[in-house]
Amino acid sequence: MRHPMNFELARFNMVEQQIRTSMPLRAEVRDLLLTVPRETFVPTAWRHQAFSDAEIPLGDEAAMFAPRIDARIVQALSPRKYENVLEIGTGSGYTAALLAVHADHVTSLEIRPDLAAAARDNLRQAGIGNVDVLAEDGFATVPAPQSYSVIAVSGAVADIPQSLLSALKVGGRLLAFVGQAPCQQLRLVTRLDDASYLGRDLMETVVAPLRNLPKTSSFRL
Repeated sequence: MRHPMNFELARFNMVEQQIRTSMPLRAEVRDLLLTVPRETFVPTAWRHQAFSDAEIPLGDEAAMFAPRIDARIVQALSPRKYENVLEIGTGSGYTAALLAVHADHVTSLEIRPDLAAAARDNLRQAGIGNVDVLAEDGFATVPAPQSYSVIAVSGAVADIPQSLLSALKVGGRLLAFVGQAPCQQLRLVTRLDDASYLGRDLMETVVAPLRNLPKTSSFRL
């Protein structure tokens, strides 16, 4: 007989034993990971694995990131209360929830309508009200130039589309998983001015590619 899971203890162990041993973790990110209820975003059948150091299947080849990947994303992008965020690939909605806590607003685009609907419900249950989840193809939707301060591409791409780079405000940050398995780079790009960007690879990892990927861009960092 399986005993009821102690979510608070499991969440604490996730942060202290998995994440803090793999990266320097700022206090505000640690507090965020301890506050946002990850288990709310995990399918019921996988809830006993909600805090494990592994991806969680969402169906149709989609998956939640391992917790340490979400921690890297949020710490690298560090949204501020006056900044708006665009996410490509909502998944369960957990990454959007983490980004939303310290941001003004998050717009998250999910190509799978069933996942978009589930993510909306997860965010509602978690009490996160400043996220709009739209059932749209994130690569077919072209944002206005310099319209977002933060952009998160929550899945692997061959290259970063120029349309997303153009959508960054000056001083804005974009994070994407670039490349193909078995070697992808988690890449942080900062827009320096109207014409120039600075890219930095943070770590090697492997995540699933996003659906309906655009043709490879000529942009290189």
